[in-house]
Amino acid sequence: MKLRIVFAASLSVTFIFLVVLSATSAPFQHSFGVKEYDDFHAVLHPLQHEAFPRNDFATIRARSKELIGLGDAIVKLGVPRNTKAEHVEAFKKELKEFSQALVKFGVDAESGTDAELKTSYSAVHESFEELAGMLPVRKKHSDG
Repeated sequence: MKLRIVFAASLSVTFIFLVVLSATSAPFQHSFGVKEYDDFHAVLHPLQHEAFPRNDFATIRARSKELIGLGDAIVKLGVPRNTKAEHVEAFKKELKEFSQALVKFGVDAESGTDAELKTSYSAVHESFEELAGMLPVRKKHSDG
């Protein structure tokens, strides 16, 4: 009987450990409900939360063309459907700033100093956050 209790307890502890481990090692997933924003964010997120805090500018430079291409897709998309009317003009203005930030980032990734790259990368990140904050709110679906 004692052996069964110990075995059951150790199985429970192992199960909890595996659940916690899998939850903490799962990649970050976030959906804005707009493919172009999701794609851009999938590249931006690890740069922002892994490379940037470590001043790993080699990684940021290595992924710059990919990030710029995905950013250009956001600019090409323009103002997404269902954007609130009161956000349309601000969205257009921010898209222009985002486009300019991408150009500067591209130049700095190619030939700028680390300090210049840090500044221009931050501008791209901040502008993206502004745009994402104005996206239409997705309706949540329940599985009930």
